[in-house]
Amino acid sequence: MPLFDQIRASLPALPSFLDDPPPAYAFEISAGGVAHAVRPAKRGQPPEIGFRPFESEVLAISPVNDNVLHADAFAAHVAALLRLNGRRRDAAVILPDYCARVAILDFDSFSGNKEEQLSLVRFRMKKTVPFDLDTAAVSYHARKAANGHTEAVVVAAARDIVTRYEAPFRAAGFNPGLVTTSTLAALDLLPASGLAILTKLAGPVLTVALCDGRDPKLVRCVELADMNLDEVMAVLYPTVAFAEDTLGRRPDRIVACGFGGGAPIGMDVQSLANACVADLSLETELLRSTWGPAHAHDAGLLGWFSAQEGGH
Repeated sequence: MPLFDQIRASLPALPSFLDDPPPAYAFEISAGGVAHAVRPAKRGQPPEIGFRPFESEVLAISPVNDNVLHADAFAAHVAALLRLNGRRRDAAVILPDYCARVAILDFDSFSGNKEEQLSLVRFRMKKTVPFDLDTAAVSYHARKAANGHTEAVVVAAARDIVTRYEAPFRAAGFNPGLVTTSTLAALDLLPASGLAILTKLAGPVLTVALCDGRDPKLVRCVELADMNLDEVMAVLYPTVAFAEDTLGRRPDRIVACGFGGGAPIGMDVQSLANACVADLSLETELLRSTWGPAHAHDAGLLGWFSAQEGGH
């Protein structure tokens, strides 16, 4: 399989999910470490998710700069996760949100020719990403919208960044044939219907995804300068306004992930819930999987396994 065949969004209708058996191994990378799991042999069994923390600053998540500060340490951590007996294995690798860019594009018409589609997607994305799109890895998933237009979920990342993330897995005997981002993979943990705002905090990075069921309508990923609740609300206000103006509906709920242990004072889930009720008149609930609550370092991994179970 060519290097970085596609960055694939974790969407139910994605063709590769139907055409190819899903990888048995999955990994989620975050600034703090690597979460890992093996797909259970029987459906319905809970995945055994492990987490190997970095003891020092191994990664620095960025959409433009090299994310791997200490390649040897990163490779050593990956090599220590799972032992393979000689045979190479396919794996899903879930990247940090902030190293890529996600956009939802609307097209009046969208040619059936894949090369023309990709060219059009790249043209529309070119002025919205902070890296050279001509050499970037770009993937998209197109679907028909209610208004008859075509809606495309697009993921783009600097190819060098993705290559550096994939390298230690390849060296350890894995073939990262499916690569996605944490929030996109976590969308399968959302309710199947209703308009919700997934609000995920991972270190200083806030990702907000407005979703109709599990279909993203808007995705924003920002680095918080001061790590306080005012910054979070400053992202949520325009997201709610976008839903009202563009979709003609108010969101039903805020779904929170990462607002808990280890979060700064005032950034806990109760503080977020209080602010959302007071300022947005929206209730907040925790992002959960069939097997328990999702955390910033494993939400994508749990979403990935939920997709293999057919949702929840």
